Amino acid sequence: MLYWALVFFIVAIVAALFGFGGIAAGAASIAKILFIIFLVLFVISLLLGLGRRGKNVL
Repeated sequence: MLYWALVFFIVAIVAALFGFGGIAAGAASIAKILFIIFLVLFVISLLLGLGRRGKNVL
């Protein structure tokens, strides 16, 4: 998912350089949404991993 966020971010930068404002804004918003989803899933998996690790220690 982080890969797709980076792809849309690069598309937004290239579109902005060539003057396509609407495409750049759309790609940037998609990149932001995917990045936020990635961060949320990463934090959830990190917390679940720490929870499992604590139970196996005892």
